[in-house]
Amino acid sequence: MARSAPAETGPRLYETRRAIEPASAAAFLRLGEGGPRGFWASGNRWVAHFGALHELAVTDDAGNPEPGAGRCRFGTVEDRAAMLFARIAGEGCARIFGGFAFAPRPSADPVWSSFPPARFQLPEAELENDPRARRCTLVVRGRDRADTERSWVRWAGALVRAGAAGSPGAPSRCRPGSSGQGGGTPFAERAAWSRMVWRTLRRIRAGEAQKVVLARILDMTPAEPVAPLDLVLSVWREGHGSHVFLFEPEPGQAVVGAAPETIASMVNGVVRATAVAGSVAVGVDSVETAQLARRLFNSGKDRAEHDFVVEDMVARLSALGCSVRRDVEPHVLTLARILHLETKIAAEIPDGVTLLDILASLHPTPAVCGMPRSVALSILTGSEVFERGWHAGPVGWLGSDGSGMFVPALRSAVSYGAGWRLFAGAGIVPGSDPALEWEETELKFQPMLRAMARAEVVARSAVCSG
Repeated sequence: MARSAPAETGPRLYETRRAIEPASAAAFLRLGEGGPRGFWASGNRWVAHFGALHELAVTDDAGNPEPGAGRCRFGTVEDRAAMLFARIAGEGCARIFGGFAFAPRPSADPVWSSFPPARFQLPEAELENDPRARRCTLVVRGRDRADTERSWVRWAGALVRAGAAGSPGAPSRCRPGSSGQGGGTPFAERAAWSRMVWRTLRRIRAGEAQKVVLARILDMTPAEPVAPLDLVLSVWREGHGSHVFLFEPEPGQAVVGAAPETIASMVNGVVRATAVAGSVAVGVDSVETAQLARRLFNSGKDRAEHDFVVEDMVARLSALGCSVRRDVEPHVLTLARILHLETKIAAEIPDGVTLLDILASLHPTPAVCGMPRSVALSILTGSEVFERGWHAGPVGWLGSDGSGMFVPALRSAVSYGAGWRLFAGAGIVPGSDPALEWEETELKFQPMLRAMARAEVVARSAVCSG
């Protein structure tokens, strides 16, 4: 639930909110070309936004040297958001969009220069699709009531004129740059990965940790520059069953991804989350996929990895005073190219506990970090030779009524110059094999690589038609 709103601390902001006929997210986002943009989708439900009427950022959270050390940056965002929401005159739930880095300290890697420990934006214009109601809601905000009304009419008319966006095209090839742990030949990168996994397994066998999630990077340079909007639309078509996201706080500086799980969402005082861990590729047909799903479900290694995540999330929610319910056992989550074990969790929260309190406690979950958290963080920090930045950090939105939704920035890519850096991870537990874990990360790279190939066709077609 939301804490009581503070007194207004700035000039009033106004919004106009009305339903319109179903519209294209791509057409809407192209109206905001050259400015901040975002897109958040789960299946056919989505919200798109552009412009930044107000921004909240935490550029340094030195008081919390490690993830999970407290609610400092989460609390800072919550407090500033409450002051911002108190200034908005309008009906409905106002929302800010953005996210948090994996770690609270700023990244020194220029790839992440636009992504501090926390950054959120209040959009100028927002379009939400509700497939059940077969309509969209267009929200426009401004600093003057009359100007805001006129802007709503202008953007609604522009959206009608823009019409539906075209198809992103068919797959082609991207030219790879460097991959793995920071550059070099594929053989060297795979050898480095194997050494890192074996070192981690030795510490697990010594009883220091139960699970550690290690990540890889893959740097890509498309033959034609791939725009963040084209990439996320392509990921959306690829990412059946995933939570697809784009956050582009500055033109050309973007994070795109497709997360299979939810860290936490809140509606009417009920928190929902999903624990996802354990993976296998889908089969060549439905029969083989069903066989692989049964094998995954019955795998002792994968079930143990999955149970670490569930038990930790339930324990942390319970420690906050939540009344927690969870599935008795996991089920198999079927995505476009990969199968996972998934357990659904729901919790009723006590008075005074907010969504960002929940997020501060849960992040980073064992699905993106490991157990125990402090030991896993120490191992991955000493092993990975690149900056995670926002990879595996919580991204999503927070509403003025305390509602919101955050997912981990997984299967993610960040733009830098003309290139993109892709991220994928694998959970290392007793019984892990470095070769199989390498193959798992390769599998997790594939949806983004296919999406990038399709987006490159769009870019090439635009060059030819121009």
